[in-house]
Amino acid sequence: MIGSISSYSTAQIGNAAAFKAATATDPVSDAAENPGTSGTQDGSQTISTLARQLAASASRAEERDKTLTRSELADKAKSILNNIVGDSYYANKSINDNEIPNTSAPELLSRAKQATAFVNDASRGGHSIKNPFSGLSREQLSNIIYDESGTYTVNERHAAWRESYDQEEVWREKVAAQAMAEYNSTGKLTNFFKSVLDHFNELPAIEQAQYPKDYASDLQSKIDLDFNYRTHQAEGKDKDPMSLIEMLFEQSPQQANELPQEPENTIDSPTVRSNP
Repeated sequence: MIGSISSYSTAQIGNAAAFKAATATDPVSDAAENPGTSGTQDGSQTISTLARQLAASASRAEERDKTLTRSELADKAKSILNNIVGDSYYANKSINDNEIPNTSAPELLSRAKQATAFVNDASRGGHSIKNPFSGLSREQLSNIIYDESGTYTVNERHAAWRESYDQEEVWREKVAAQAMAEYNSTGKLTNFFKSVLDHFNELPAIEQAQYPKDYASDLQSKIDLDFNYRTHQAEGKDKDPMSLIEMLFEQSPQQANELPQEPENTIDSPTVRSNP
């Protein structure tokens, strides 16, 4: 039943907490104002530069979400993911690995280089190189992943996708454990469905668009039903327990089946999968 619900860190840029704290109001470095200048390479400058980029990405994402329908957002997401983690990405692997940002700013060049090193290390199952976007929020990561402006290299966006994937896996493990504890204690999964719905509602619009249109309403129906799997009774009010079978076996998001998978023997990391 649970399975039916779908499922840099270097001295230059400081730590993840500093990333999160950075905002568009931070002082903008010379390198951010003038990408052609090198400036200094201290942590505060890099954070300010990244903050500026993230603010611009958020603005572009907001405009995109206003102008595209839900189905158009889903189609765009599918196309983008194919280019940064699907067959198209691997078909152009050499090009992606040699991509250099259109800037002479040392911190941006260094971040892009680190992203490529991280991606290739992770694809071999390694953990020796830190993801340059480790610790960013899901929304910030999404804004990087789906940003087609050229602000980030393909491998930077791939690295952001991997961080988003890792955060999703951590959440899934936690909520699955809570679901089992709830079932063992009460015979229900109502709080599990609430957690999944809350998680879904917090996702960026372009990620929500990749789920079935009625995904949220289906979860809400399960919550309202308040079904007890031990007594086989629906304890919610004004709900038909006979609808439970349909709800439980309704198809979960299948983004993984719609997108090309990572080539075998090429990568040891998670393949494209449905968003949380």
